[in-house]
Amino acid sequence: MVLPIEAEHRAKRRALRLLQEHLRKVMNVYRKATQLIDAFAEEDSNSLENLYKEVQELSDEVDDSKREVAQELVEIGAILLNREDFLRFTDVTSEIADFCKGIAFRISQLMERGWKVPSDLKRETSNLAVAVFEAFSKLRDTFIMLNYGSPKVLERAKDVELAERNVDNLYRQLELNILSSGMNVPTLLLMRDIIQLLEDTADKIEDAADATRILSFAI
Repeated sequence: MVLPIEAEHRAKRRALRLLQEHLRKVMNVYRKATQLIDAFAEEDSNSLENLYKEVQELSDEVDDSKREVAQELVEIGAILLNREDFLRFTDVTSEIADFCKGIAFRISQLMERGWKVPSDLKRETSNLAVAVFEAFSKLRDTFIMLNYGSPKVLERAKDVELAERNVDNLYRQLELNILSSGMNVPTLLLMRDIIQLLEDTADKIEDAADATRILSFAI
């Protein structure tokens, strides 16, 4: 006989495994997006074309994963009282995949149209993408800490905040550099969109860390 408390514990563990797998898929999309940005910086059009397709395909997998998580939570049923908290985490992280598609599209257009971007701005954009990935890694570490209790989660979540702050600083400087670069207006606007999407990704990562905090109090 499975007691109600034991059943709820099992349901929470099952839900956490689903979210961890979903987060892994979102990280895969972002990893490919950073590789695409690097290919752009190196003017490697062949790699960029392949990476663009991979970003689209992996983003579709994230969409499928989001639906699967929602379906699984429905099947778990009312025994999991805080299903909304699990769904919130999935919704927030899924948006990152959409941002990656936006980044990939804009970079592909810059390459296809042959619009020139100064090499130093490309390098700075790559550095910004790396800083965002660092924040992402901190989020993954924070989520893993759900297995060890809320104090550990709260401690690691602070690392996400610090990493996001670093992204903000890099973003603000890069935005000014883009605006003062002398690029033609269409190129300037696309570059500004790209770094804005990277900064938006960092914001979503911080939101996901907040959602992880909330989950920690219910585990």
